[in-house]
Amino acid sequence: MKIARFSVAGSDPRYGILDGDDYVVLEGDPMFSGFGTTGERVPAAQAKLLAPVIPRSKVVCVGLNYAAHRDELSEEAHSPQNPLIFLKPNTAVVGPGDAIQIPPVEGRIVHEGELVIVIGKIAKRVKAENYADVIFGYTIGNDVSARDQMFADGQWARAKGYDTFAPLGPVIETELDWSNLEIQTFVDGEKRRHGNTKDMIHKVPEIIEYVSDVWTLLPGDVIMTGTPAGLGGFVDGQTVDITIEGIGTLSNPAKNRV
Repeated sequence: MKIARFSVAGSDPRYGILDGDDYVVLEGDPMFSGFGTTGERVPAAQAKLLAPVIPRSKVVCVGLNYAAHRDELSEEAHSPQNPLIFLKPNTAVVGPGDAIQIPPVEGRIVHEGELVIVIGKIAKRVKAENYADVIFGYTIGNDVSARDQMFADGQWARAKGYDTFAPLGPVIETELDWSNLEIQTFVDGEKRRHGNTKDMIHKVPEIIEYVSDVWTLLPGDVIMTGTPAGLGGFVDGQTVDITIEGIGTLSNPAKNRV
């Protein structure tokens, strides 16, 4: 089931279930209000998709979770045995079609297309075998990074935490087998990254167990699970498209911040 958060002609955000070419409008946020419908249908062509979820407290990210990406960064010696986790603020989140605003900094701005876990329940110290109990669904994320700032700062908070550096969308898929999904990232139609979730070093159950031992996860929090290898740079005027089978395509233009 694909759940969208959308507006029509500037209206307040609403939620709907994709049914053919329409969204079946829900009574409220399904994460908290269930899947009761209003009886209204909105043509998908009339809906402006928004970020499908605004994290209540945090965007959790897993770094260096594909061996090929780790190797291209020459990070073998620095890749820990456990998942490498860090945070983005929820103010970094934008939705489909929203511009990634490139700050006036030196160096490369890169895309990192990733499968994203959407948390549906309060989760603390969840065992790996129970991981599915706390997941609402999955979406697509772009862990945008000011790559040269990462190395200059010696840590990642500034380089990955700018406003608009966490696009999410286009929908949340509540019924998805995460274990073998193709992930492709394009810039202006040119393929830049390609991988498959089966190659994740740390799988979804392990990530849930590890992260929920560190932080209490709240409904609406999201976890970006890492990016495959590939060329990541983009500049003002280009468009980044990330496709994950079973979910769809997240598309965002880039523009210089003014």
